[in-house]
Amino acid sequence: MTVARFQDLIAWQLARQPVKTVYVVTSKGRLAQDPWMADQMRRAAVSTMANLAEGFERGNVGDFHRFLSISKSSCGELLSHLYLCLDVEYLPEKEFESLSARVQEVGRVVGGLRASVGRRRMRRPLVPHSS
Repeated sequence: MTVARFQDLIAWQLARQPVKTVYVVTSKGRLAQDPWMADQMRRAAVSTMANLAEGFERGNVGDFHRFLSISKSSCGELLSHLYLCLDVEYLPEKEFESLSARVQEVGRVVGGLRASVGRRRMRRPLVPHSS
C-alpha cells in the first residue's frame, strides 16, 4: 500500500493521540503550576507528531528517515518527562501508566517505520509527483 498523505501514516495517527492528552494534563493540577515542564512536554509531544509530517512532506527517503529519528527522539524526551512528573507527583500513577503506554507504543511504531525506511536503498520520492 502506498501512502499518499502524511495523515495516512499509522505512526502519525498514533502520535496525534497523546498530544491532546498532554495538553489536558499540563493544564491542570500541579503540572499547570510548572509552566516550564508543561511547555517542554507539549513541545516534545507536538514534535513527535510534526516531524513525521514534515519528513514525509520532504518527499525523499533520506530526509524522511532523518525526521523519523527526530520524531522518535522527541517521543523519548516526552517519556522521560512523564517519569519525572510521576517522581515529583505531578501525575497520579494511573494517569502516568496510561499516557506512558501510549507514548511507548508511538515510539515502537515510529522506530519500526524508521527501520523500514532505512532499508530502502534508492533515493526516490515518497509521493509520485504529477506532471
